[in-house]
Amino acid sequence: MNAPTARENLQGIDLLAEIARLKKERNAVILAHYYQKPEIQDLADFVGDSLELSKRAAETDADVIAFCGVKFMAETAKILSPQKTVILPDMAAGCSLEDACPPGKFKAFRAAHPDHIALTYINCSAEVKALSDIIVTSSSAETILSQIPPEQKIIFGPDRHLGGYLSRKFNREMLLWPGVCIVHEAFSETELLKLKAQYPGVPVAAHPECPPHIIDHSDYVGSTSGILQYAQTMEGDTLIVATEPHIIHQMEKAEPTKAFIGAPGADGNCACNICPYMALNTMEKLYLALRDLQPQIELDENVRLAAKKSLDRMLEMAGGTLGKGDLGRA
Repeated sequence: MNAPTARENLQGIDLLAEIARLKKERNAVILAHYYQKPEIQDLADFVGDSLELSKRAAETDADVIAFCGVKFMAETAKILSPQKTVILPDMAAGCSLEDACPPGKFKAFRAAHPDHIALTYINCSAEVKALSDIIVTSSSAETILSQIPPEQKIIFGPDRHLGGYLSRKFNREMLLWPGVCIVHEAFSETELLKLKAQYPGVPVAAHPECPPHIIDHSDYVGSTSGILQYAQTMEGDTLIVATEPHIIHQMEKAEPTKAFIGAPGADGNCACNICPYMALNTMEKLYLALRDLQPQIELDENVRLAAKKSLDRMLEMAGGTLGKGDLGRA
């Protein structure tokens, strides 16, 4: 069951009360990514970036992990907590980066470049993680890249913008897989410049999944958690935010006296900066997922172990950079 059926009438159900009851009954922990709707963020046990959330869930004694995010994030939770039941409110909640990197094509690409190691962004399927050497997050990528010898050739995927940002910053040539995040790709340079003119001197914080023409106009570039930290520590009282705008809910809770302005999309008015995959998760679907323990994340054990190996390599190389609140957006 991926979603409420048209025949199932949930009207009259106190969703908050029922979710709380089922969470206790199932001994469940509810995780919400920063890009979820505010009402889901507010009922979750933990709100954060996907790897941070998966690690926190693994440390609990919960039997069930309800991951309000997208599929690759729930898969990461299952990789780290194979003994727990992991449910995703809507299995159709995918990711354009994952879609852009099918495991078969990635395997063939690796085979065509046997002298390269695969440094792979966490926004990918468990199968692609299993085919990779080292997984990175947007906050750990620089630390990890700095440890790889200059003569070692690298494939970076699936996000060409994050890979390109790293390549430029480190002056390091890499083979870039041609995937993009449809949300960060949608930001308009023209509209951002209009906004900067409207708010002179106001800084811009951008996620490194943004294309270069957005990064070049930014004062801070970092992971979702990093942008949240920047919002809390910056000296000014206004910030332009170039990432999925639901993160602003946490910014406003942390800094109620500051103003946060979402960077605009192509025409300045479209909702194209909202992730359509994240939006598939709803309170109704979370209730049904907890009630039915469906849809569940299931992974082949060989795939899980191979994927965990590449994740473990990241954690070993990242060391202390992966503390609470400093884990890159997955």
